[in-house]
Amino acid sequence: MSLRHRTVPSQTGRPLAADAAGIEEEPYNIIPVNNLLADHPSLRFPEVRAAAAALKTVGDLRRPPYVQWRPHYDLLDWLSSFFCFQKDNVRNQREHMVLHLANAQMRLTPPPDNIDSLDSAVVRRFRRKLLGNYSSWCSYLGKKSNIWISDRNPDSRRELLYVGLYLLIWGEAANLRFMPECICYIFHNMASELNKILEDCLDENTGQPYLPSLNGENAFLNGVVKPIYDTIQAEIDESKNGTEPHCKWRNYDDINEYFWTDRCFSKLKWPLDLGSNFFKSRGKSVGKTGFVERRTFFYLYRSFDRLWIMLALFLQAAIIVAWEEKPGDAKVTVQLWNALKSRDVQVRLLTVFLTWSGMRLLQAVLDAVSQKPLISRETKRHFFRMLMKVIAAVVWIIAFTVLYTNIWKQKRQDRQWSKAATTKIYQFLYAVVAFLVPEILALALFILPWIRNFLEESNWKIFFALTWWFQGKSFVGRGLREGLVDNIKYSTFWIFVLATKFTFSYFLQVKPMIKPSKLLWDLKEVEYEWHQFFGDSNRFSVALLWLPVVLIYLMDIQIWYAIYSSIVGAVVGLFDHLGEIRDMGQLRLRFQFFASAIQFNLMPEEQLLNARGFGNKFKDGIHRLKLRYGFGRPFKKLESNQVEANKFALIWNEIILAFREEDIVSDREVELLELPKNSWNVSVIRWPCFLLCNELLLALSQAKELVDAPDKWLWHKICKNEYRRCAVVEAYDSIRYLLLAIIKLDTEEHSIVTVFFQMIDLSIQAENFTKTFKVDLLPKIYETLQKLVGLLNDEKADIGRVVNVLQSLYEILTRQFFMEKKTTEQLSGEGLTLRDPSSKLLFQNAIRLPDASNEDFYRQVRRLHTILTSRDSMHSVPVNLEARRRIAFFSNSLFMNMPHAPQVEKMMAFSVLTPYYSEEVVYSKEHLRNETEDGISTLYYLQTIYADEWKNFKERMHREGIKTDGELWTTKLRDLRLWASYRGQTLARTVRGMMYYYRALKMLAFLDSASEMDIREDAQELGSVRSSRGEHGDGVDSGNDRSSLSRASSSVSMLYKGHEYGTALMKFTYVVACQIYGSQRAKKEPQAEEILYLMKQNEALRIAYVDEVPAGRGETDYYSVLVKYNHRLEKEEEIFRVKLPGPVKLGEGKPENQNHAMIFTRGDAVQTIDMNQDSYFEEALKMRNLLQEYKHYHGIRKPTILGVREHIFTGSVSSLAWFMSAQETSFVTLGQRVLANPLKVRMHYGHPDVFDRFWFLSRGGISKASRVINISEDIFAGFNCTLRGGNVTHHEYIQVGKGRDVGLNQISMFEAKVASGNGEQVLSRDVYRLGHRLDFFRMLSFFYTTVGFFFNTMMVILTVYAFLWGRVYLALSGVEKSALADSTDSNAALGVILNQQFIIQLGLFTALPMIVEWSLEEGFLLAIWNFIRMQIQLSSVFYTFSMGTRAHYFGRTILHGGAKYRATGRGFVVEHKGFTENYRLYARSHFVKAIELGLILIVYASHSPIAKDSLIYIAMTITSWFLVISWIMAPFVFNPSGFDWLKTVYDFEDFMNWIWYQGRISTKSEQSWEIWWYEEQSHLRNTGLPGQIVEIILDLRFFFFQYGIVYQLKIANGSTSIFVYALSWIYIFAVFAIFMVIQYARDKYSARNHIRYRLVQFLLIVLGILVIVALLEFTHFSFVDIFTSLLAFIPTGWGVLLIAQVLKPVLKRFRILWKAVVSVARIYDILFGILIMVPVAFLSWMPGFQSMQTRILFNEAFSRGLRIMQIVTGKKSKGDV
Repeated sequence: MSLRHRTVPSQTGRPLAADAAGIEEEPYNIIPVNNLLADHPSLRFPEVRAAAAALKTVGDLRRPPYVQWRPHYDLLDWLSSFFCFQKDNVRNQREHMVLHLANAQMRLTPPPDNIDSLDSAVVRRFRRKLLGNYSSWCSYLGKKSNIWISDRNPDSRRELLYVGLYLLIWGEAANLRFMPECICYIFHNMASELNKILEDCLDENTGQPYLPSLNGENAFLNGVVKPIYDTIQAEIDESKNGTEPHCKWRNYDDINEYFWTDRCFSKLKWPLDLGSNFFKSRGKSVGKTGFVERRTFFYLYRSFDRLWIMLALFLQAAIIVAWEEKPGDAKVTVQLWNALKSRDVQVRLLTVFLTWSGMRLLQAVLDAVSQKPLISRETKRHFFRMLMKVIAAVVWIIAFTVLYTNIWKQKRQDRQWSKAATTKIYQFLYAVVAFLVPEILALALFILPWIRNFLEESNWKIFFALTWWFQGKSFVGRGLREGLVDNIKYSTFWIFVLATKFTFSYFLQVKPMIKPSKLLWDLKEVEYEWHQFFGDSNRFSVALLWLPVVLIYLMDIQIWYAIYSSIVGAVVGLFDHLGEIRDMGQLRLRFQFFASAIQFNLMPEEQLLNARGFGNKFKDGIHRLKLRYGFGRPFKKLESNQVEANKFALIWNEIILAFREEDIVSDREVELLELPKNSWNVSVIRWPCFLLCNELLLALSQAKELVDAPDKWLWHKICKNEYRRCAVVEAYDSIRYLLLAIIKLDTEEHSIVTVFFQMIDLSIQAENFTKTFKVDLLPKIYETLQKLVGLLNDEKADIGRVVNVLQSLYEILTRQFFMEKKTTEQLSGEGLTLRDPSSKLLFQNAIRLPDASNEDFYRQVRRLHTILTSRDSMHSVPVNLEARRRIAFFSNSLFMNMPHAPQVEKMMAFSVLTPYYSEEVVYSKEHLRNETEDGISTLYYLQTIYADEWKNFKERMHREGIKTDGELWTTKLRDLRLWASYRGQTLARTVRGMMYYYRALKMLAFLDSASEMDIREDAQELGSVRSSRGEHGDGVDSGNDRSSLSRASSSVSMLYKGHEYGTALMKFTYVVACQIYGSQRAKKEPQAEEILYLMKQNEALRIAYVDEVPAGRGETDYYSVLVKYNHRLEKEEEIFRVKLPGPVKLGEGKPENQNHAMIFTRGDAVQTIDMNQDSYFEEALKMRNLLQEYKHYHGIRKPTILGVREHIFTGSVSSLAWFMSAQETSFVTLGQRVLANPLKVRMHYGHPDVFDRFWFLSRGGISKASRVINISEDIFAGFNCTLRGGNVTHHEYIQVGKGRDVGLNQISMFEAKVASGNGEQVLSRDVYRLGHRLDFFRMLSFFYTTVGFFFNTMMVILTVYAFLWGRVYLALSGVEKSALADSTDSNAALGVILNQQFIIQLGLFTALPMIVEWSLEEGFLLAIWNFIRMQIQLSSVFYTFSMGTRAHYFGRTILHGGAKYRATGRGFVVEHKGFTENYRLYARSHFVKAIELGLILIVYASHSPIAKDSLIYIAMTITSWFLVISWIMAPFVFNPSGFDWLKTVYDFEDFMNWIWYQGRISTKSEQSWEIWWYEEQSHLRNTGLPGQIVEIILDLRFFFFQYGIVYQLKIANGSTSIFVYALSWIYIFAVFAIFMVIQYARDKYSARNHIRYRLVQFLLIVLGILVIVALLEFTHFSFVDIFTSLLAFIPTGWGVLLIAQVLKPVLKRFRILWKAVVSVARIYDILFGILIMVPVAFLSWMPGFQSMQTRILFNEAFSRGLRIMQIVTGKKSKGDV
């Protein structure tokens, strides 16, 4: 043990708390700071005492008045007395500071001379980090910092006061923590007051010693926090729960950005002027600050204008050049160059600058219009800049227009390109140069990024003035440029992408369109089949032809990005050494270096490397090469250094033990996988059995082959395989030990065996073994030994049979084995026979078998038996796929590049934070037993899916004492519930995973400080521990007895000296933010009981919750409370209670929950973990390596967020879960890898990321919480980090488990949430700033990996619409017919569009990253096989369906809002989802759109002359039909029992009941169609006027069906008059009038006078028949017209209905009219329901489809041999629990 610790007290174990005589004891969190004499393991560290002592140095500071000063008060008490902070806030921050300062001092290298006093450098570093943002803020505003400390004369006490003040402000700031500059403002003023107190200033008014402006109990909370909090709350109330437009209320960012200007000082003052217009309560408030969010797609252009300008200019230039190209036999490149040489083309290309200036004007106008609310008296400069931007853009447009027209005027005047005309061109080019000056400057600064960073980061006014025109003044988004190397990397990537895209676009998109466009443009005498509004011009037709091509052109960079990012991701992964160990076979090859890799990476750096610097890095690299490829055979060292071998064994065995506790390996597999301690005097490393199996047989066969070879050669051949060498030596040593152990010590037989082995040893040493003994007899000896060990391995060993085998063995050895046959006398002379052979039989009465309780002996016998008998290579050990994957990943990761691990004492401390609301903690007994309608219980489902793990669990339970499986529901119910919970997405699973950190740190702390003697003792002590039972562990299930196999929670824990607990507690704490735990506990809900159980089982677990306490007069007080379980008192104990200014949830729920608990986290880093995550013991061992990344530069910055790889653990549940898992896996591995390197735009997407805690603590926290706009709260932490100059990295040598949604409905809700979140991001200030502040190439990376991905998904869907609507227009108008008659070449353009369609619709590019990642980590052939399997299982249907979900919600959110958190449940999906539920979820997002597209395809098929050729029609529309079918059928294909005939019948009945159920006040949308229908329109209630106008314009497309089709009816008789269309509306009005009459009659007569109602119906039917007869008789009307007209009038009715929904506020005034609208809507939904139900019913009726669908849905489980049909049909086997 380290000498730095105090002497260990006599009592050992876990001294968590002790009575300290004479000192008042109060609850503590991690260390009892108030009682440094307590017997607590953390107090052994002198650094803790030093930090606590530093806080006590109040010394000669002026004592606060009105407070009784006590001797034990410290600096924080002093601050609290002056500034009136809460007592528990002070206690919390005291522990926070002591822990951090102690940890920081521990890390000092070299350690300070006096370890009992706090080093001033530690305090200085802490102050600079914590107050770094404050210093930047002061510098930005030109204010002098109120931190009065000179670097020459450091004053640690003063620094502690500043740090303490900031932390006390932060600890009590509640929701203000989301506003870091607001906290800076508060700190600035309070630090000023602190300085006056420290400098003994006098109050100007009273002449008394200066006192702060705050006084009274909780004065800081009530006087500073509460007024600002009330303002936020008033704004939230005004937003009507976020439904009001963002521009009408201030969010967190607006209020924070008020403090980015110095008006906060003049307006807000200090103490806070509550009459200021900053506060909402006083009349009109300040309004929006910094940015105005508006719902419009124009924000995509506004944020990423540079991208759209690039695309527009290239398209324009490409069309100009392609239009002028002369077709011929020359190569395409020659044609291109010839066109470019033309002066006409060159001059026309200059028009791109007209377009550019026009787009600049659009940007300037958008800025001015959207940001108008920002203009006020204080922001005149902002208004002036916007105005000047508009004027400048207009001036440039006029200048370019004039100069351009002058060129052509001159040319026409001179009739050639004269010198004068050339001069005009030069004049235009001079203007271009002036126009491009800003771009040239930006390019120069891009090449020299450090100059750009310097200019942006410096706060000199001259630089503000210079950059004022190009970008507004902003506190964030400055100095974002990366280093030159990174610059080159991501620039090269994008140059390749853009070069490929533009080459493809020109030659395969633009150029092929020119010829058909010219033909269509010049097409004369078109016979229009309708009334043509545009005269004889075909421009609209040409535009429709181009529209899908332009849409594809705008989005196909996404495809090229997918291709190139996959390639680059694979290359980066290869260089990172990913996937080198993919399976157990490859692990066998590397396992011999594995011990050295663990020693090199997981053992502390100090033991390995003594020097730092370049030379050390070089040695490090060489060492890694040796490890990776086995150079120098590093494993040899382990035999000579037994301590390292023992350390390796401890770690490896602990990992295998963790596997056993998780039931992913069996008892037998543990024995095969574990590394036994050195016993039985074996002289080599005792590798795990699974590595040695079959090796002994192979060695024997080698010996047989080389009978005549000398010893040296034979041994050389055997030693070529390390495992074979070890197997031979271990078998030999073990057999010798075994024989000597079972033969009584003082017998002649014992001496005979000893002599014989001595002879063998001598012959081996003399290298004449093959000359002395007959090698070909070895197999016979081997068989005999096999029998002997087999007998000993039996539970009831028969000594008689053992004696017989030994006698036959003796005979073989003495009579046959010697090369020279020995006589009895010779044998006797050499001591190999009994002295008196006649006196007794050999070995009789000489055998004594060890007692059955000697578990260690029989364990070794079993191992020897395995080595002797195993005849296969055990590639299937372990059987469980998850265990194999984890072992392979862990072993592979140790050969990857990672920082060296420091000692646990010297590692960075960290916390884990998990927000929790009311999800499952542990599954209840009822939850496990309750069955679905199919008779499937959750437990049965889990037993089936995890069959091998269930078997292992039962084996463990039987070992722990149960006799029958029935006892699982009684004595072992807790274990059963936990087993099930660990396979779901529960809090228990997450807590178990995170607590592995604590367990790993304790073990590593022991190994760090264990001496050689300790380790050697361990080897012996562990042997005795193996047979012990009943020890308690740290895991959730540790209350159970352990058998000899599991050796307590950990064999290592038996060896702990006590300090390991203290070290681990100081380095790690886990806080779960259970927001409503208080109310759950009060209501005695089961979740509260289970959370208490988790606390009881995990000493490092803390629960933070919000407590609501009635305060009288109908008011409620709110508190942030932290609790833990006190093991000494055996009860839950409240540690801290910090009062809040009001309810926590003002913004989005999850970030608010995280924020309130953030004050209870500790350490330098915090890992954010969600409720659906898990971790693994072996990964926890690498956490200290990961934290070392904070000390390394990645590019020009150190990291502030460490991205961590995720493993999706829900992939095996069903095919659907596999698709989702594969998509998510490629995103969180390959996707994130490329974003981090080389693109440098990784944000915070995943929850296992590790944050630099103090960096984020002072910059707004680990997420953003503004209502609605920050619904995707996590990614905004990444945006904020990047904008504030942070650096996000990604590391793949460590992974965390993650669950994903597994049912289609869950997945769709998740996709909807993410798409809606991205829609909100488009409007946000963060995206706008990143779009403008990042350099061009990083901006491209940022766009195409965030909002651009969703925008382009929407563009794909729009392309399908544009293509089909365009074809229908051409068909119905008659243009297509005329073009076909005029030229056979007119469909060349069609091929262009078809190629695009086919490529996109294949979904190949969605799958490409998956294929590449699989190839990298699992192998190319397996990747291709996986891809083929996915296609067979209809993954393309799923991905196409998901595309529709994303497009719908993304577009709708930008237009109308409506983004909200959607709880997906994360349960197991085994039950059938009803048709009604599917209809409710997908009617508007998928079904209606699919029916619309299907209708277009049918109309086109029936009216297009091209469609008459079925082959062309199929080629043209196959992908569109695939989309239609996917959108309609996916919810049923991926629905358990989706094609079960009975269920389909019941579903339809349920659907009709739902449609007609009227509902009451409390009725939900699940019960009544009408409630659902109103809910579906909710987004239209809150949308603005622009959103309503856009919606109406989009709805007008449904009228086109009628316009096009009525002219095709026979009744129209070929007329193209506009009156034909006008008269067709009579039909619409007539139908609506008839419907109104029926509704009126029904309401009036149907109840009381039913005969009249029937009479009305009869008269209407007669009237209808008469009308049809009259039409047939007097017009050209035919019966076919009736059916054709349905295609026209049904869409019109739907269009009218959609417009009526938009105009609902107006129409609702006319009650009868609105009732009619509702009734029509109901009829339409019945119609849609029937249309969708027909194919489902047909497939249900068809035999075989149900079993095929089951196979598709559960194929992943089928391939693992599981009983899925039993799950689906509910047929359980009798043996199931």
